[in-house]
Amino acid sequence: MNAEETRLAMLAAAEAVIAAEPILTDADRAIGDGDHGIGMRRGFLGVQEKLAGETFVSPGAVLKATGMALLSKTGGAAGAVFGSFFRAGGQALGEAAELDAEDFRTFLTAGREAVMKRGGAAEGDKTMLDALGPAISASAEAGDLRSALKAAAEGAEQGVEATKTMVARFGKAKTLGERAVGHPDPGAISLSLVLRAWRDAMA
Repeated sequence: MNAEETRLAMLAAAEAVIAAEPILTDADRAIGDGDHGIGMRRGFLGVQEKLAGETFVSPGAVLKATGMALLSKTGGAAGAVFGSFFRAGGQALGEAAELDAEDFRTFLTAGREAVMKRGGAAEGDKTMLDALGPAISASAEAGDLRSALKAAAEGAEQGVEATKTMVARFGKAKTLGERAVGHPDPGAISLSLVLRAWRDAMA
């Protein structure tokens, strides 16, 4: 996947997240303060604005620009988490002109490390990491990018389902204790939407 293909995949992801604002809002209203959908919509509108009509030299540059837009536009914890994820993942790719399956895993892994460092969460805490971890594991054996994207999207979707069984340890959901069980994590849903859009863009 070259820089332009990455830009188009990222624009598809932005469109998917923006369209899912009601879903994300409802999910966050169940266990949080209900602002996740609004924040993600604002952030990904910023991504659309940043990427529209631009020419980038590498996939990494596209992803870094995405991260900066999310950091500046989203607000709140979601902006910090998703902005750090894309920025760090993009930086890890350097200036390579093409993104292959191994690069994709590098992106996800570096992004995960940045999120864990930024927020202090780990897998099992009912956050976006619970979609990201399974995405990385599922794509580990994929030999080509299309297979890696498909596996990652499926892993993330399974991770979203798994968050329904978890007690939250971060954010407002933390105060709900067992009452958060039965509801998926909004951040995990958002990451799943991104990976699904990438998969579909490369289908």
